[in-house]
Amino acid sequence: MSVENTLDERGSRYGTFENHARIAQAVQDVMRSSPNWQYLEADERQALTVISDKIARILNAPVGTVYSDSWHDIAGYALLVDRRLKEIEQTRK
Repeated sequence: MSVENTLDERGSRYGTFENHARIAQAVQDVMRSSPNWQYLEADERQALTVISDKIARILNAPVGTVYSDSWHDIAGYALLVDRRLKEIEQTRK
């Protein structure tokens, strides 16, 4: 599959990249403006960043789009952080 084909497929599934980027950056700007952002671990910040990107994909997708991949990805990134935090919680008991 060519890059052009990939871009066409993604555009039909997720909407224009320009709108996606605008939404994602707005969400990320809000997150980074939180006073607690600096205290999060790198994996927490990265997970939230990637999750915000997935949220932007969902919000930017054409109306009526039924595609679970972004939701699945959100759950996966949250689970990665959840696993690490649960390990820490277990060692503190």
